[in-house]
Amino acid sequence: MIIEVGIPFQFLRLFDKPSPIRNVMSGSQEPWIPAEMNIKELTTRVVVIGVLLGGVMTAANAYLGLYVGMTVSASIPAAVMSMLILRGFKFKDVTILENNSVQTMASAGESLAAGVIFTVPALLVLGIWQDIEWVDTFLIAILGGLLGTMFTIALRRLFIVEEALPYPEGVACREVLVAGEKGGSGLIAIVYALLIGATYGWMVKGFKATHAKIQGVGETLGTRFYAGGELSLALLSVGYIVGLRIASFIFLGGVVGFVILVPIYGLFNGFSDGSGVLTQIGVEDYKKVWEDQIRFAGVGAMVVGGVYTLWSMRKTIAEGLSKAFKKGNDSEAQLRTEMDLPLDKVMAFCGVLVVFIFLFYWYATGSLIMALGGALFLAVVSFFFAAVAGYIAGVVGSSNSPVSGMTIATLLFTIGLVWIIGGLILDMTQTEMMIATMFIAAIVATSAAIAGDVMQDLKTGHMVGATPWRQQTAEIIGVTVGAIVIGPVLSILHDAFQISKTACGKTNDALIEQGVNTEELYNCDDALFAPQAELIGAIVQGAFGGDINLPMVLLGAVIAVILIRLAMPVMSVAIGIYLPLYLSVPIMAGGIISHILLSSARLRIDGTLEGEASEEARFAIKEVQDKGVLIGAGFIAGESLMGVLLAIFIVANEDPSLWFGGIGTLSYTFSLLFFAWFVAVFIMLSARALPGRGNLGEDLLYIAADAAKKLRGVFALPNLENLPNRKKNG
Repeated sequence: MIIEVGIPFQFLRLFDKPSPIRNVMSGSQEPWIPAEMNIKELTTRVVVIGVLLGGVMTAANAYLGLYVGMTVSASIPAAVMSMLILRGFKFKDVTILENNSVQTMASAGESLAAGVIFTVPALLVLGIWQDIEWVDTFLIAILGGLLGTMFTIALRRLFIVEEALPYPEGVACREVLVAGEKGGSGLIAIVYALLIGATYGWMVKGFKATHAKIQGVGETLGTRFYAGGELSLALLSVGYIVGLRIASFIFLGGVVGFVILVPIYGLFNGFSDGSGVLTQIGVEDYKKVWEDQIRFAGVGAMVVGGVYTLWSMRKTIAEGLSKAFKKGNDSEAQLRTEMDLPLDKVMAFCGVLVVFIFLFYWYATGSLIMALGGALFLAVVSFFFAAVAGYIAGVVGSSNSPVSGMTIATLLFTIGLVWIIGGLILDMTQTEMMIATMFIAAIVATSAAIAGDVMQDLKTGHMVGATPWRQQTAEIIGVTVGAIVIGPVLSILHDAFQISKTACGKTNDALIEQGVNTEELYNCDDALFAPQAELIGAIVQGAFGGDINLPMVLLGAVIAVILIRLAMPVMSVAIGIYLPLYLSVPIMAGGIISHILLSSARLRIDGTLEGEASEEARFAIKEVQDKGVLIGAGFIAGESLMGVLLAIFIVANEDPSLWFGGIGTLSYTFSLLFFAWFVAVFIMLSARALPGRGNLGEDLLYIAADAAKKLRGVFALPNLENLPNRKKNG
């Protein structure tokens, strides 16, 4: 008897195929506004409001990203704010496509900020800059932002129409826009859910009345193990929208990184305090091992996974680009909803951008050869990471897209290029090579950051019936506004607080050399955290100082190869390895809730989960799914709006947690119960769309029994009686 080695891993494939009960919006579904209709879209009032909101979102998210290391996706908050502003000023005949254009422009600035703040401040960390250079920052932002936008135009049809990726935040944003357009019960539901999400978000992040996450570390078997989860309704809603399949693989990656690799590393290397001495560590030290070591495995896995994903889709990409370039007379090409900016002109503009990038690199590095090599390298790598970012955003949403991970991957490629050209050929100094590396990586990171947002927005536009070229024009406007705003904002923040403790220390050293009194020095304890900039600075410093974590990157590459051999969705798992486990937990919980509710809808109609669902069951499933997505969209919008509002308060040097004398923070147990109550509200609101014949508790028992049955089947050995008879020897 031959038993395949892969049998123990079969449980990983339980959700490897899309569930027949899940009906994610495909590229073929009819848009909200039919292609035959041509209504107001990119109007003057839209441009004015979009520019103003885009500037605010860029500033708020720049600070928030430097303060906590994460930005807030602005698409849904901008959609809500757009509806409130346009209706509040009582503009007549406001259309859903106008609201969509506003959110497109506003969210572009937020995404641009993410790419810039993860890289440009690293120049301060490395001591290359003493202050934010406005002109250089603008050039990095505008060149990277426009390049990422242009590349995604070529990929729109491939990812949104052909592959029909879910883009959870794009779907959620569509639900917000449609609910506002329809009014009635849908609008009431989205506003109700928004208020609930906002209340929870403000209680957790504003008043800090409960813990944002619950986590702990235990010791056993000679090492330590982590358990924890983010108490986020937004992430729970993302899990519901993407479904159990994708959520399970992201969670698997988190388990591999946090629960398997970190303890193994600790078992052999120990958990040290930095001096090599084994300590009784806590959560932060456990996470530091993940940040300094294991996260690089996620980077390696994403690089290999990204290359493999693009290679496996090479024919589809070629066909998609061919269709985009084709100018035929077929009816589809002439549809308003399929009219992109002309791709020949887009590619020509990309060429112009590459020329400007070459000139910028020549100006920044002073080397013609390095500028030429960097510009050509960037043209290829930017397209690659724009495609990867667009794909990842389609899987987990732009808020959870690991832009900093792709930035690190870019650094590794760039460091190799700079070493070859600058080190071996041109004999450049260490500082010159670091400057060349950072300027190349910054533009690529900005390009990748904007790409994920553009694809999310284009998904929303595809579903509501926007005209692609008009929406792409709105993206260009939003990128331009963000590029203008980001430099002064970073400069103000650096002058007020200092961006990163490392940069603060260098600033104080410079002030002391100038004879400034000690009392006038910056308090580096108040410096903005800027974790990505600190990490990138350390990588670049280490790379040219002979200390880079290549073993972990190679380990991630090996893991990716194994996943590919097991026919697993490598990118989803790689994302999970890179993201901390506590982010994957609520996404997984949302996926489980989605599976239970959709299974319950089918069970109440068909009486079974076996075989294909009936037509009536499919209709019931869609009703439940749409209701859950609507509620989830409201929760995402509410929590996101509170994140933006909190950023504004922080910039104004106002701490809401100190209002009323300080509310105090509940214990972990009560924080979990508080979160569980809101989860129950989410389930209750979504379950209202279930067919009336049944009880959710009884359905849950049946669904659990069905899952257990499938698990037993996975791990069961083959029935020996059914094996072919073999002749005995001798």
